[in-house]
Amino acid sequence: MEPVLKKIDKYIIKKFIMTFFIALLLIIVIVIIFDISEKIGNFVENKAPLKAIVMDYYVNWVPYFMNMFSPLFVFITVIFFTSRMAADSEIIAILSCGVSYRRMMRPYIISAALIALLSLSLNLWIIPRANVTRVKFESTYVKHRNPFGSSNVHYQIDTGKFVYVESFAPWNNTAYGFTLEDIKDNRLVSKLSAETAAWDSTKGAWKLNKYFIREYNEGLEDRVRTGTRIDTVISLTVTDFYRNKNTVETLPIAQLDGLIAQQKLRGDSNVMYAQIEKHTRYALPFSAFILTIMGVSLSSRKRRGGIGLNIGIGIALSFTYILFLRFSQMFVYSGAMPPVVALWLPNLIFGIVAAFLYYRASK
Repeated sequence: MEPVLKKIDKYIIKKFIMTFFIALLLIIVIVIIFDISEKIGNFVENKAPLKAIVMDYYVNWVPYFMNMFSPLFVFITVIFFTSRMAADSEIIAILSCGVSYRRMMRPYIISAALIALLSLSLNLWIIPRANVTRVKFESTYVKHRNPFGSSNVHYQIDTGKFVYVESFAPWNNTAYGFTLEDIKDNRLVSKLSAETAAWDSTKGAWKLNKYFIREYNEGLEDRVRTGTRIDTVISLTVTDFYRNKNTVETLPIAQLDGLIAQQKLRGDSNVMYAQIEKHTRYALPFSAFILTIMGVSLSSRKRRGGIGLNIGIGIALSFTYILFLRFSQMFVYSGAMPPVVALWLPNLIFGIVAAFLYYRASK
């Protein structure tokens, strides 16, 4: 029985994986040095403890950075060791032994699959939990929370129940110009208004001050009640006002899906942050296959410029992919494209390029 993996497969997989992690380690060390030099002023000014800098920030920041730039590492890895193999005539020797170009790609695809699975696991479960500590550290010692909060917030908290807040102040967890409307069968049943609504964390409720309740009957008479203070429990908490790009990074995939469903129900415009995060988590690992095929196609033949030219091309293309992936988020912010289209568009375009390069190289 023929083994599933031959010696040449194991040889290429070993080279791929080892070169990938060595490149990863070297680049991470360099980037950490630059990041420390950039943030040292914030650390000193905010008196960040050394243990917190190392354990809370950098230990949790490394997986985040590693995964964010994994396309760059994959492409450089493939370009580097495949160019070396081509320069040493190893590629020619493999193909001259009757191995087809398509068969030679098998160990590359297996290696890309291993990296893609690692990246997907990091994206869906590990990095979100690490981001909880990292984001908390950044908000404390690097970036401070916006003191002005949110304004003109509209939420549908349940079927037929709508909340409007003129402004929200995070420094005292208080909503100003609070309104709660209850609508049934396209008819306004009741409307609760209050000058302020302060969050009570012990009761998990909102304390409404100077409130006004009007209940609309089907007849000519309406019921009106007023008061100075009343507590109310609704499907809205203070954390809903802090939902932004950073908070969605801290949610595992199940919680992220739940947040998207909840924000869609409420008509919350911040749902785009969660949708971008979700589709990025799936689209980024898939790039390992595309960039691997591109890398092999570009570097499997000898070039006059040698390895340096191939590495230069690889860095340029991989940065182009990362920038394109980030730029595609602007299509979501502007409403030009739905998230599922915008975030997968770079993979589609680069996939077509990879298919063209592979076709040329195989000939």
